[in-house]
Amino acid sequence: MSALNLKPNIARPDDFYADLLAAHDGLTKAESDALNARLILIMANQIGDRDILRQALKAAALEEEELQ
Repeated sequence: MSALNLKPNIARPDDFYADLLAAHDGLTKAESDALNARLILIMANQIGDRDILRQALKAAALEEEELQ
């Protein structure tokens, strides 16, 4: 089974974050939510490994619980 990588792994992460914010610029909440959903599905398809995707879902759920 593959392991989820939670360590920084994006070249120039600040630039990616700026690109992500720019993609949402001017969108309504509903449009922004739809963009996020499409982006998640595109990235999930790129990853392609159901075990990794399950681990990512679990990690994201844990992060949410930690914020509350």
